Amino acid sequence: MHNNMIKDLNDGLESPFVLKVSFNKLIQHYEEIADDEDAIVMQKAKQILEIAKEKPYLRTGFSDLKRIEENKKDIRFILSDAFSPILTKNEIKTASIPFHNLIFNSSERFKTILRAAGDNFDLEIKNMQGHDTYIMGCAFILNACYGYNINFKRPFHYEIPDANGIMRYYKILYNADFTEIIPNDDAPKITRADYEELLDNFENFELWKEKFPPNSYTFKGFVVSNIFDVTDDQSISNLKSNLIAEGKRKDAGFMKDLQDTFQSLLNLNGVKVGFSTYHKDEDTFHRVYGEGITSYLLNGSDKKNCHKALCSVSYNTLLEKKQFYTVADVDKYYELSEGKAPQYKALKEQGFKSAILAPIANETELLGILELVSEEPYILNSINANKLVDVMPFILMAVERSKREEEHFIEALIQQECTSIHPSVYWKFEQEARIFLKEQLKGNQASFNKIAFKNVYPLFGQIDIKGSSMARNTATRKDLVLQLTEVKSIFKLARKFEDLPYYDQLTFQIDNYLKELKTNFQVDSEQQITNFLGSEIKTILKHLRNKEQLKVKIDNYFGSLHKKVNSLYHHRKDYDETISKINKKMALILDKKQEEAQRMYPHFFERFKTDGVEHNMYIGESITREESFNPVYLYNLRLWQLQIMCEMENVYYQKQKEFPIKLDVASMILVFSQPLSISFRMDEKQFDVDGTYNARYEIVKKRVDKAFIKGTKERVTQKGKLTIIYSHKQDEIEYLNYIKFLQSKRYIGDNVEIVELQDLQAVTGLKAIRVDILYHDKNDDKSYYTYDDLM
Repeated sequence: MHNNMIKDLNDGLESPFVLKVSFNKLIQHYEEIADDEDAIVMQKAKQILEIAKEKPYLRTGFSDLKRIEENKKDIRFILSDAFSPILTKNEIKTASIPFHNLIFNSSERFKTILRAAGDNFDLEIKNMQGHDTYIMGCAFILNACYGYNINFKRPFHYEIPDANGIMRYYKILYNADFTEIIPNDDAPKITRADYEELLDNFENFELWKEKFPPNSYTFKGFVVSNIFDVTDDQSISNLKSNLIAEGKRKDAGFMKDLQDTFQSLLNLNGVKVGFSTYHKDEDTFHRVYGEGITSYLLNGSDKKNCHKALCSVSYNTLLEKKQFYTVADVDKYYELSEGKAPQYKALKEQGFKSAILAPIANETELLGILELVSEEPYILNSINANKLVDVMPFILMAVERSKREEEHFIEALIQQECTSIHPSVYWKFEQEARIFLKEQLKGNQASFNKIAFKNVYPLFGQIDIKGSSMARNTATRKDLVLQLTEVKSIFKLARKFEDLPYYDQLTFQIDNYLKELKTNFQVDSEQQITNFLGSEIKTILKHLRNKEQLKVKIDNYFGSLHKKVNSLYHHRKDYDETISKINKKMALILDKKQEEAQRMYPHFFERFKTDGVEHNMYIGESITREESFNPVYLYNLRLWQLQIMCEMENVYYQKQKEFPIKLDVASMILVFSQPLSISFRMDEKQFDVDGTYNARYEIVKKRVDKAFIKGTKERVTQKGKLTIIYSHKQDEIEYLNYIKFLQSKRYIGDNVEIVELQDLQAVTGLKAIRVDILYHDKNDDKSYYTYDDLM
């Protein structure tokens, strides 16, 4: 059995050996027993020695592959004791040349296995890759010629599909008793120093080639390979590797590999694998999210109550007893249950005829269900379900780890979305947590130390929705007018069927409210009208609903109300959706761009969604923990902040037409040139500034966007302009330099104004630079517009 394309063993082979097939060591054995007292043994030995005498190359060795064909019968006879005809259909055995894919004798069972694999199957040792064969040959030489015992033996395997296409795994054990290794004249002598150097350089293939040049030794002989079917063991091992390996479950081929493994383990073709997880609090099964992972029990649903997915018997078996539940004939049990048992119904709908449901459970709880299904009846049953006993611990281990990962991910997500522990300062929390834990373990009264950072430079910016209060009031007023008008029309109609003056009184009250909404909408107007509509009116309308002529109109009215707020929610819905979409879009841009800024130099960052999006940043040595901070990183971040505000405005106006209502935005940056201290407030779960002087920064931050230009009633922040608030001349000079640069990059226009702000509470001397933001059409980046042009 060899490749007909090559004529010589050594053709195209890179190896430290010149390879020769030789039966010298075996023939020597027959020389020793040629005088055996047993006549049969002696006669066979003499026959073999006669062949060796007639064909001396069988001892001296040969590499011409033609000789194997020519001497096939004699070789078989010489090897007959090793390849017993009685066991030939049972044993899987070959005689071959190592470091080469040449097999020149084999048992009948080996031939049968290869025939089943098909003509296109190419036999190769699976875990002998790249340079491993060459280095294994070198290790062989070190052992045989120099007495160094290097254990390079690894379990080698063949992977051979059977007639049904199911992969079978075979372990190869070599018997090298019939081999000889002889150094050629040009073979470099290996010293102790060489040996020690090689021990530390397994991956250095060039070094191995230098010490053992190609063809520098002669290999004479052959090896006998005893091969064993280890499909069960290997399937379990593969399953373990697939399930436990980090990140493997994200691979597209994960489920296919898992399916193939189960098919090999059960020796069944067409078995499919599914999973569902169990949530005890809700008593529900959930789908596992991952590439190609499905649940046949859930049959397309994301989750199901366990009692709706299982009948009482299967529920008790899987959840209470935590035992396998097998269905050998789905159709039969579907008929017996009259189609009422949900697990049979789900399996039948998907075309499955047999199934095994196995609980994935530890000592305390059920974590999920392993689902094996087949489109053939009786293929999966309670007998082969027992094969799963050996693999369930690995499945459990994987599910437990997956559950931990999910918990950690959720914890991280909550931290990211709901608290302010930014990655840049996480180290400090971790440090204090370790101290806290250490004190607790010592038995001391432990308290979490204050988390603070000194001498950090703050940066603040906001993109604020202009006139948001007015827009909300307008939306509220419109909704209330619509709702009151509809109620008024119901009472007018009711007056025709029930002549009660009280309905006139209610109509009069409604008219007053409508007048108030048009002329004098106050903060408390909404609450008054909502209470009026919610209590008194609701009760009367329910009474009037009994009248056939009013029923449809009143049902339509109640149907138009939003269930949660119990009032008309039409114009307000548009407003709320617009605010939500603006915030979501702006926050997404900011978060994405922030990743770039963090790569420039790490700093603290947080953002808040209000009527718009605000962000805080702090940068300084105490946050980064390294002696690496330089003012240049602060200047860089300030410039980045200016750019990102312009970019956010651009995206906003490009997307404005997608929002339900049209609203404008105005952007502002606050410059604070003095470093300050911040600390984490445990009660509010956020960072705040420390100290009286630093508190000035917070006051300015909260009030400055509503400030007027000195001596006017004009707000400092305006749509279409970027406003930069500052108090020191040095800040003005610095930012005017940034502005010149951004003008050259066409972020902002030529119109620059410097204005003074009216005094805020306890804060005086504030000034502002206002610049026109340039907008550009995303389809034509070369055209820039001011806000007025854009409008």
